[in-house]
Amino acid sequence: MVLLTIFITSIVITVRRFGGLQFLELIAYDWMVNLHSQEEKDPRLLVVEITDKDIEQQNSWPITDETTALLLEKLQQHQPKVIGFDLYREVPYPPGTETLRQELQKDNVVVIQLLGDGENSVSAPPGVSQEQIGFNDIVLDIDDVLRRNLMYVKFGEGKDQELYSFSLRLSLKYLEDRNLQFQVNDNSLQIGEVVFPDLQANSGGYQIETSETAGWQILVNYRSPNIAQRVTLTEVLTGQVAPNLIKDKIVLIGTSAPSIKDILPTPYRGSQTFMPGVVAQAQMVSQILNVTLDGARLFWFWPELIEGFWIWSWSLWGAAIAWRLREPLLIVTAGIASIVGLGVICFATFSFGGWIPSIPAALTLAVTMASVLGYKSLYNLFYDSLTGLPNRTLFAKQLKELKQRNRSKSRGLIAILCLDLDRFKLINDGLGYQAGDRILIATAQRLQAHLDSKAILARVGADEFAIAFKTTENTAEAIIVAEKLERELKIPFKLREQDVFTSASIGLALNRVGEDFQPEELLHSSQTAMFKAKASGKSRHEVFATKMHEQAFKRLQLEADLNQAIINQEFELYYQPIISFTTGMLSGFEALVRWQSPTRGFISPGAFIPVAEETGLIVPMGKWILETACGQMQEWKTEFPQAESVMMSVNLSSRQFTQPDLVAQIQEALNTTGLDPSNLKLEITESMVMNDVESTIVLLNQLKELNIKISLDDFGTGFSSFSYLHRFPTDTLKIDRSFVVNMSQGVKTREIVSTIVILAHKLGMDVIAEGIETESEKEILQGFNCEYGQGYFFAKPLPKEDATKLFAENTKWSA
Repeated sequence: MVLLTIFITSIVITVRRFGGLQFLELIAYDWMVNLHSQEEKDPRLLVVEITDKDIEQQNSWPITDETTALLLEKLQQHQPKVIGFDLYREVPYPPGTETLRQELQKDNVVVIQLLGDGENSVSAPPGVSQEQIGFNDIVLDIDDVLRRNLMYVKFGEGKDQELYSFSLRLSLKYLEDRNLQFQVNDNSLQIGEVVFPDLQANSGGYQIETSETAGWQILVNYRSPNIAQRVTLTEVLTGQVAPNLIKDKIVLIGTSAPSIKDILPTPYRGSQTFMPGVVAQAQMVSQILNVTLDGARLFWFWPELIEGFWIWSWSLWGAAIAWRLREPLLIVTAGIASIVGLGVICFATFSFGGWIPSIPAALTLAVTMASVLGYKSLYNLFYDSLTGLPNRTLFAKQLKELKQRNRSKSRGLIAILCLDLDRFKLINDGLGYQAGDRILIATAQRLQAHLDSKAILARVGADEFAIAFKTTENTAEAIIVAEKLERELKIPFKLREQDVFTSASIGLALNRVGEDFQPEELLHSSQTAMFKAKASGKSRHEVFATKMHEQAFKRLQLEADLNQAIINQEFELYYQPIISFTTGMLSGFEALVRWQSPTRGFISPGAFIPVAEETGLIVPMGKWILETACGQMQEWKTEFPQAESVMMSVNLSSRQFTQPDLVAQIQEALNTTGLDPSNLKLEITESMVMNDVESTIVLLNQLKELNIKISLDDFGTGFSSFSYLHRFPTDTLKIDRSFVVNMSQGVKTREIVSTIVILAHKLGMDVIAEGIETESEKEILQGFNCEYGQGYFFAKPLPKEDATKLFAENTKWSA
């Protein structure tokens, strides 16, 4: 990553050095000038401007020498310190030529000349001494904007001839009485103790030809677009200007008339973009005096090496943002914030006189971010961003390469291990996704530490890892590797000073080196074996067998048929009677779903209910069961008076129990069928309520508010819930058949059943024992004061026609 930033920085600096960023850097400079601009005037300056209205009144251009001389006389009456005559007067414009010449030769007057070749040059007015002449110091950049002040030039064969700029002459004339010595050094000018460093070809944002920086130049510091008080020619001639505006000031005379076109583009925007030449001269005079007398800063610039490090640091920052952040919106926000931050830093530095690279830094930031994001996108095509391991796509490619490398060999096996972390969802839900991510990273590191360096390790799923390696003809070698990894992953991980235990289910698939195979098929085979390991109790390994494919195919086919069965309503409800031990009468039914497939025939609930639960199809199925059972119970109540108090028990699956609209679904079923809520009992399992105890209590209370009965099914077979049992608003405990069938085999089991009955009664609940198959089981339960029984001893689950006969015949069982 560091090499990438160095490469990008080098490219940007190279492009910059060849002037590729010059235009953008000048725009950035102008933007900062506009932001930094203030409305302030230099009290040492006065500009006498000749406007279009003045020219109209004089009825001539150029203005006659007589009028110009009169202007100078009027100004001299009020004792200006210096007069800067920013009008070309190489040619006389009589009358009054001699009078004007005398005025221009006075000691406190500085005139201007235009340096150039042949016709482009304009000499100073005749008779003016060299010490009173300054050349026009306007230097325009490649975009024709004035940003530089050419202050001083040496020329001739021995560089023994020198010329001063108009602004420098005016400034030095103003400073004469302060006895500040003017010095010319190799790389600077000096007035007194103040040094004016010479602008270099690569200073700040400049990357220009060395010839462009001929002479001694400085960067113009625009403090205000209106740097000086301005009065017109007519106002001076008619005596409308207060003497204090002129006395001891530098007075610059020039034209501001748009028709004369003596205007210059400046960094300012809007109506202030174009500035009269005389005002531009005032800007430069003000800057020289401000630095010399007021201690103001000149622009400073970093050496190239520091600029390079500065630009590189933004490239590094861009790489860090793009690499560390994952969310696109967050990356864009951070990128924009960084650009804004860069702008603020550069502007703050500009406010203190520094011009540092902003465009190259912003460009390296943007290019680096784009490059890293592009690399990440390409990286994420083949690698897992969390663990850094190859992903499924790259794993298949590497597996193919492994096959190609060993194609000529006839001995050995290629082994694929598919490893899935057990209980990973519980870790994610209990400790949070960050903890889950740390477990995945630690798992990857642990696997890498205990695998041969030639083994291929990849993350191919949320908590699935795949491992490929070549082994001998003996499959035991691959099994040893699987067992070793099983042991390593049983060692607890340390998270937040807490031990987190997990394990792994591993599937193993093998293929002979010489035999052709498809990488995805071999990986799929190992996954099939892994699923078999999970189904067989987890924390173990299974070797793939061909029949596993058949089982997987059958499972997929069952899912498809189950989905179609819901659409075609192929299900039917059977009802198993619940009998009162006290009266021997029918107390209720448990609704049980049965599936008679037109193609498969009868399918056991044990075969399709787990599939429905896993795929989520249990939710629409459960809704149908609830509505059908409620509707049937209402039919019996309408037809048979003795059914008035009979209870219909309906099982809720764990998927249904977590549906946010469960209460609304039940309310809808009751409203649709017209069944009284007191005739409905919902059966939930112990494991369901223990997943989130507090939320379960809230939900059960909501159901109880509907006047529905709640039964806790399979009690004693799940997690221990004794500490919470008194908080659950349940009406019935249902003893699991595993306890009932074992009562005759030992005293301990009978004691457990007796304890459950006593516990239920203490908590105000009745008890139903399910799975009763013998008379002795019934008698034992009656002896424990168990209220109700259910099982084949009384009746197996019945279709609705047979269940209806129980009401019609008023069936009674022996009490």
